[in-house]
Amino acid sequence: MDLVAHLGARRVLGVASVSLLLGWPAPLRAQAVSTDSSRSIAIGAFVDAAYAFDVNRPAMRDRAYTTQPARHNEFNVNLAFVEATMARRRVRGRLALQAGTSVQANYAAEPRQGTVSGDALSRMLQEAYAGYQLAPTLWIDAGVFYSHIGMETWVSRDNPTYTRSFVADFSPYYSSGVRATWQVSPAVTARVDVVNGWQNISENNDDKSLGLRVDVAANATTTLSWYGYAGNEPGGRLRLFNGVGVLSRLSDRAEVLAQVDVGRQQDHDSLTAAPQSSGWYGATLIGRYWVRPSLAVVARAERFADGDQIVVRTAGPLPFRANSASIGIDVRPEARVLWRTEARGYAADATVFPNGGRTPAPSRRSGVVVTSLALSF
Repeated sequence: MDLVAHLGARRVLGVASVSLLLGWPAPLRAQAVSTDSSRSIAIGAFVDAAYAFDVNRPAMRDRAYTTQPARHNEFNVNLAFVEATMARRRVRGRLALQAGTSVQANYAAEPRQGTVSGDALSRMLQEAYAGYQLAPTLWIDAGVFYSHIGMETWVSRDNPTYTRSFVADFSPYYSSGVRATWQVSPAVTARVDVVNGWQNISENNDDKSLGLRVDVAANATTTLSWYGYAGNEPGGRLRLFNGVGVLSRLSDRAEVLAQVDVGRQQDHDSLTAAPQSSGWYGATLIGRYWVRPSLAVVARAERFADGDQIVVRTAGPLPFRANSASIGIDVRPEARVLWRTEARGYAADATVFPNGGRTPAPSRRSGVVVTSLALSF
């Protein structure tokens, strides 16, 4: 059975394979009993309740440039979902319905054209796809599924840090379309996606976009990944994107995740003038060390630069170029429970961070402390 489809991972590696590589427990699910021995149906759920305090005290409590934690000084549900997955000899699928502040933040940019599009329905569907096995090593899936881009996943429990890196938050978490997953060899997996666009379920132009990904298991502890994207944004602006990443277990206690992304997009849609383009890039490095089986320390450093506001919109004309660093502590008292606490600081080249405190002028710096209690059942 293909773990990628059955467990509904965002990336080709899948939540389960990432968990196995880095030593994180895979999601727990109740197994439904069936008289058909060739069919397996699993029912599961997840709740992540969180509280975050932003040192800039945003006036409306909405935190900028992030999906999670998305609210300041508020107890709330970051993410909750229920799911059903089915896998049999040549058929598979997953349906997961979700809600939470991270969902509100992540789906806020869903296009709305006509009366039956937009985020009202889209944000409820974490995944909803059906798949068929065309050959022993080739699957085709259609519907809404996790994006092929990046090394971090959508569900908080399955990431090394609680808050998301810039490279994760400013690239697609989900796609709508058709994908083909090919197990080229025991060590190599390839994936091809044809989707509506750059993280949108509702279509916003007449074009479709192409996504590619290749994962290579270099050895038993290290996986190397490359992923790319090509598609036209509204107005005919061509967007090209590439990224590389590595997941590696350095020892029985230490592991590392690294990622570098680079993208470019045409500046205008004129067919007569010479096309111009602007670019952005991001990089993150995350390390995790298990002090003991139930306690881990996590650290991260990153840089993201989008001088022309292609994927990051600031409140004014100022470009978004920022560094970030964080440190966190993860406590897992038992397999189903995860308590995470993280402190993260930001420093930008310009005053792009909203500030609702005593001096409400925008700031070059920001910071957040968040604690979360999550349950898988």
